[in-house]
Amino acid sequence: MDIEKHKRRFNATAITEEEAPLSPQRAFVVQFRAGRKGGPLAGRVEHMVSGQATHFHSPEELLGFMERVLSEVRV
Repeated sequence: MDIEKHKRRFNATAITEEEAPLSPQRAFVVQFRAGRKGGPLAGRVEHMVSGQATHFHSPEELLGFMERVLSEVRV
């Protein structure tokens, strides 16, 4: 397939960033603290686009932060 034909084909089927299943608007970095096996889940989470970050000490805190940030950025 030549390059121009490939470009036309790709552009005709390309999706926008808002439609992308892996949008950067929904991207987080999660760092987990080293701990004992079976110990409490704790660490730090940062939203990649807004830069908002927090420490968490449970799965509920981690998910609560993510839900709050995603509701603010309206993804």
